[in-house]
Amino acid sequence: MKSWLTYTLLATTLMGVWGAFAGLPSQHGFPETLIYVVWALTMIPPALLVLHRAGWRLQRDARAVVLGLVIGVLGAGGQMILFYAVKDGPSYLIFPIISMSPVITIGLSYCLLKERTGRLGMAGIVLAVLALPLFDYSPGAAAHSYGPWFLMAIGVLLAWGLQAYFIKLANATMEAESIFFYMTASGLLFIPLALLMTDFSQPINMGWQGPYLAAATQVLNALGALALVYAFRYGKALVVSPMVNAGAPLLTTILSVLMAATLPGGAKLLGIGLSLAAALLLALQPEEAAQA
Repeated sequence: MKSWLTYTLLATTLMGVWGAFAGLPSQHGFPETLIYVVWALTMIPPALLVLHRAGWRLQRDARAVVLGLVIGVLGAGGQMILFYAVKDGPSYLIFPIISMSPVITIGLSYCLLKERTGRLGMAGIVLAVLALPLFDYSPGAAAHSYGPWFLMAIGVLLAWGLQAYFIKLANATMEAESIFFYMTASGLLFIPLALLMTDFSQPINMGWQGPYLAAATQVLNALGALALVYAFRYGKALVVSPMVNAGAPLLTTILSVLMAATLPGGAKLLGIGLSLAAALLLALQPEEAAQA
């Protein structure tokens, strides 16, 4: 099997499984803020590994540092919000919403970089717009009563859509290893804030379903991000992006529905289908066709 395909399948599997189990530690009494701390720490080994493979070369110019920290802060902020979202709402709805973050990236690229998307990209945007109102739709008196989890999922969508735009901007002058290092560093910088936000007066599950389960799930996320770096290094974005951006949320949705042992209602099911189709179309849009 070719190396790019191995890394792509690995990233898709790791991120898809992580998404399905990400909310379990908080549901078992381990605070979201401490889950964030665990996540930030699990990013260290992959960051050191990619730097080692790059000969410990780290870009330190002002542009690289600023862009790297912006990318890292957006990623870390999205992670923090996500930990709260998966405690409040179902993963099988949250992750399909987040999978539509390329809409934000495409919109910013259109306005600021003067890029133009093709038919697949436009179709993906239309499906994304149609999908969002369906996720928390309830017929009758409670119609369109969006819960906190929905707003938090939108927050993650915005943060990671912005992050992808800045990664796109940084790729012109930065290497992937440096970007990943600054993402890790930014996450670590927020650990003191996460600890200050933790209410240690409340009972905290320090058993196997607490920090140990959090570490097991967040390692999947960190290793998935590392696999994705190498998938893009050895493979074409045109092939890698659709498999990961649509495949991982699809796997998360399937696993989450199986664990919940129930199917969402018709409107939500349609929203899931439209969002995954939107993610696939947005990912399939060739970069060449996106240029003005």
